[in-house]
Amino acid sequence: MQVKDVMTSNPVVVRDDENCQEAVALMCRRRIRHLPVVDASGGLEGVLTDRDARHYLLSGPVMRDLGHVPVKTLLRQARVADVMSAPAFTTAADVDLAEAVRVMRDHRVGSLPVVEGRRLIGILTETDLLRRIVGAEAEEPDVDIVVSYP
Repeated sequence: MQVKDVMTSNPVVVRDDENCQEAVALMCRRRIRHLPVVDASGGLEGVLTDRDARHYLLSGPVMRDLGHVPVKTLLRQARVADVMSAPAFTTAADVDLAEAVRVMRDHRVGSLPVVEGRRLIGILTETDLLRRIVGAEAEEPDVDIVVSYP
């Protein structure tokens, strides 16, 4: 089995010049934890995760403002390019799924953007893998309950 058999095609993305508040709001609306970050030409620049946003908020200079400045304001002040994980670990659509999973495990990441050159064509996430493990008969909402945050 290859990555293309399991990945999510046409993933939700965020531009590198957007602010983090917009990106976090997008993650909440779409119920996702990983946003591939693209530049103006659509090339992959990195990945913004919910963990990246938390780490930013808990960083020294920003943490001093927590409780005094609204979190939305703190996130609005940060550009995605300054908070994202970069460079991103990536994979290609024709890579063996077991190899992609090894990369995710070895680097302790929950997703791999799927690229052709620098062009983003999909994303492989832990949720995609769980859906595959559970099987086609499973109800999608059941899998979402297992992997989503409360």
